[in-house]
Amino acid sequence: MCGRPLAAWALPDDYRCGACRERPPAFDRLLALWSYQPPLDAVVRGLKFGRLDYLGDHLAVALAEGMEDRLIGFSGIVPVPLHWRRRLARGYNQAERIARPLAARLSLPCIAALSRRRATPPQSLQGRSARLTNLRKAFHVPRPERVRGLRILLVDDVATTGATLDAAALALTRAGAVAVTALVAGRTPLAP
Repeated sequence: MCGRPLAAWALPDDYRCGACRERPPAFDRLLALWSYQPPLDAVVRGLKFGRLDYLGDHLAVALAEGMEDRLIGFSGIVPVPLHWRRRLARGYNQAERIARPLAARLSLPCIAALSRRRATPPQSLQGRSARLTNLRKAFHVPRPERVRGLRILLVDDVATTGATLDAAALALTRAGAVAVTALVAGRTPLAP
């Protein structure tokens, strides 16, 4: 479910780690192509903070090719939104720069279904417990009919604790999405 790597071999597809059994996330599963470490961290930083928005296209191609067999059966792709002030400052939403070309490659609609109700401190500046509470009720689906009954592929650049994806998936399922799978380019590795 959460996409954390486990020190085990050949676990069943529906296996859930202890944390996911204790507190299941709102998304059905989390898919990540890479571990968030060099060189991916430099690519994502370039996309987010270096104004290298074309890197979103490259990540989308890699995701489509690297996860081709797992990206089947979805009705639409929804990028995780930025608050309007952060989007204005950055000039674009990095998740959308990945989601739009990915949707085109998969012949799916890219649906701007989510909005941020409030600005939140950047997750990258928060500790684990703050990350988990920072985004409560931060996401909203203004037009629920856009996701009602759909199987959604929720796209972001990186997952650390999964709190952002969980909060966004919760808003989508409350709006009527029947399933939400989270997809990221990178998943932070477990601390040793």
